[in-house]
Amino acid sequence: MKRRWDLRFPLLILLLYLSADVTSQVNPGVCRYPLGMSGRQIQDEDISASSQWSESTAARYGRLELEGGDGAWCPEITVEPDTLKEFLQIDLHSLHFITLVGTQGRHAGGIGNEFAQMYQIKYSRDGSRWISWRNRQGRQVIEGNRNAYDIVLKDLEPPIIARSVRFMPVTDHSMNVCMRVELYGCEWLDGLVSYNAPVGEQMNLPSFPVYLNDSVYDGAVIHSMTEGLGQLTDGMCGLDDFTQSQVYNVWLGYDYVAWTNESFPNGYVEIMFEFDRTRNFTTMKVHCNNMFTWHVKAFRQVSCYFRTESDWEASPLVFRAGVDNDDPSARFVTVNLANHMASAIKCQFYFADTWMMFSEITFQSDTAMYNTTLAPPKTGPPTSTQPGDHPTHKVDDSNTRILIGCLVAIIFILVAIIVIILWRQVWQKMIEKVSRRMLDDELTASLSIQSERFAHNHNNLSTATSELESNATYERIFPLGSDYQEPSQLICKLPEFAQNAEEPGGTAASKSTSTTAAQDGVPHYAEADIVNLQGVTGSNTYAIPAITMDLLSGKDVAVEEFPRKLLTFKEKLGEGQFGEVHLCEAEGIQEFMAEEFSFDVDEDQPVLVAVKMLRADANKNARNDFLKEIKIMSRLKDPNIIRMLAVCIYSDPLCMITEYMENGDLNQFLSRHQPQGQLSSVSSAPTVSFSDLCDMVTQIASGMKYLSSLNFVHRDLATRNCLVGKSYTIKIADFGMSRNLYSSDYYRIQGRAVLPIRWMSWESILLGKFTTASDVWAFGVTVWEMLTFCKEQPYSQLNDEQVIENTGEFFRDQKRQIYLPQPVLCPDPLYKTMLSCWRRNSKERPSFQEIHRALLESQP
Repeated sequence: MKRRWDLRFPLLILLLYLSADVTSQVNPGVCRYPLGMSGRQIQDEDISASSQWSESTAARYGRLELEGGDGAWCPEITVEPDTLKEFLQIDLHSLHFITLVGTQGRHAGGIGNEFAQMYQIKYSRDGSRWISWRNRQGRQVIEGNRNAYDIVLKDLEPPIIARSVRFMPVTDHSMNVCMRVELYGCEWLDGLVSYNAPVGEQMNLPSFPVYLNDSVYDGAVIHSMTEGLGQLTDGMCGLDDFTQSQVYNVWLGYDYVAWTNESFPNGYVEIMFEFDRTRNFTTMKVHCNNMFTWHVKAFRQVSCYFRTESDWEASPLVFRAGVDNDDPSARFVTVNLANHMASAIKCQFYFADTWMMFSEITFQSDTAMYNTTLAPPKTGPPTSTQPGDHPTHKVDDSNTRILIGCLVAIIFILVAIIVIILWRQVWQKMIEKVSRRMLDDELTASLSIQSERFAHNHNNLSTATSELESNATYERIFPLGSDYQEPSQLICKLPEFAQNAEEPGGTAASKSTSTTAAQDGVPHYAEADIVNLQGVTGSNTYAIPAITMDLLSGKDVAVEEFPRKLLTFKEKLGEGQFGEVHLCEAEGIQEFMAEEFSFDVDEDQPVLVAVKMLRADANKNARNDFLKEIKIMSRLKDPNIIRMLAVCIYSDPLCMITEYMENGDLNQFLSRHQPQGQLSSVSSAPTVSFSDLCDMVTQIASGMKYLSSLNFVHRDLATRNCLVGKSYTIKIADFGMSRNLYSSDYYRIQGRAVLPIRWMSWESILLGKFTTASDVWAFGVTVWEMLTFCKEQPYSQLNDEQVIENTGEFFRDQKRQIYLPQPVLCPDPLYKTMLSCWRRNSKERPSFQEIHRALLESQP
């Protein structure tokens, strides 16, 4: 979802400003706000580049998520390996703490396909000295994009403190690159631009050495550290035990910088802090370790000298800290700086024991509430050694009153704006309700209606269907804004549909269905009488030709009545308007099963089952649908299809008892696992081998081959609708739509059908055609899910409207359609099979028989 720059961000900045004097340190986990490339808070004149291909690919078009000009910044020449000549530069005008960067390539609606596979970052705090960022292991190159449209976010670990940032594309071969970028972070309130300190030292413990140096310091490191920032300003506080670290894959003691008194005969460590401008300092907070059992303690005293302009004050501020010999926990020691004015501070930290360890040093200052007029110095020599006995500075209260007045005015203005916006939203919703009623009367095409004939045959079910959908807990309704298009409106905009859309007495969708079918010669079930089983969960799972339905349902139900008292409810798996799905334990169900069916548990053990239950208050149409579904499901007997075991239909509520697999659905199962290989060695997650993954794919193809042989159209094939048993056994089910967990996988359009558009073929979305060929399309998407271990949604880079628009590109067939990319684990032959499932012409897609045979032949 896009991050939006709205009123909350200015209010947050205001609150941060007002609370600056109590903020202890920056929090990298919270400091992750977009700094203004995508939101245009960063002005065009603050974005520059080394070169540009043309005026339409200038630096100002390098904004993440925006498509200005030709879609991105592109350098003038091809980027060559091992060169860092080209860069995109962003100037922020003030120091910022930057924790995250985002990159994107040039897509330009399918016209462009340029992106940076790798890049480096350079940053500057003064505009003259540029520093190359490197991660905690010393690597400078950041992995970038793999296609032109995905947004890739990368955490900067360590974060950087900078006024200007450069993105520099890196390649391993000569190639054209284009970039769109964003920076994420927050303002650096400390104002610290560098600290100079002695190099950290190594502690030799009895069992191992502990390295306590500043490993990410970005200044010069020779005998001391100069003109840089590092671990003392990275926002990470060390743990109580300094031999441990909050950062993974680094050495022990990483979080601390430490010194031993043996190296400092004067008894103190001197650190000098340089700031961006003269500030009025209130406190300094130093995070110290205090493991006194290892002779480590916080400092006992600090003496701080302050510099204004070029002169250092002669007398220091002295702060004495109490020595703690009881509590070994790390802590912040707060030093009162007594509102000293300075652009630099030099502090001498005195040892309290053999070792002194710091992990963070932060400053609280007020740059807006001081003036540069100093009070006359006290007469006589300065003799005080306490914070309160220093030369004091005069602060002008008039500026304070003006600032407070301005802040109050800003708050009133913001409140007024919020009230106006809320009122407009309420008014817009009222208008929207009226317009929606008018639209519902006028719209003649719906994604849930296959044809005029189908709609006529199912008028008796329309009331139940609309009632179910409008009250579904997973409902997603999009506003009728000017940038929103319903699929029916999209159809009318396609040139091939324009004429039909204008003809009176018919709809574009209904007329084009027959004409398109004639063009590609593919019969589909919308041309004949269809029986659509509504299902208690509202899933519309199976679409069956009426003749097949009559043949199957004309027989007696081949399942027995099961005593309700033997069902023990465990948990609810999902629900719809007229029914629920529960996970239950069934005692003695083995006695009710045919001999050819066996369970993997002992006869005296209860069996986990899924129970579809129709609510007692369901209407007549829902009850008839439920009984039809029982008749059909009782005839499905395949190793890879969920089997109906028994029913409870002698009394309400009507129940259908089906198998349940102990490992749950395939989506959740794979998302908890990692692919077997090198990557799995660094993770504790369980693994699945590629051969087992291919076997699961083959089982799904086998189950769909069985359904297609009966002319069944599933219409919702996905990993969420496949269950996993022992030894990676897969069985196809239909529970996914009823579960709130998967509500985002379904798209609801203005009170009409709830559809899994990311798994649907283009003809199903635009024409309402649901065939075995459209199930083949969904099978290809399901395989893609499995090979990515269900770590993301299909077309995750597109929102729902863009997914629908992409189906228009499939219809036009002008080679601008977007396909799901080849997963990393996917071999070329399998990806070719997936691409064949997504062919534009449905009769050119392979059948499930062909897919299953090819998968069997490819297995070792």
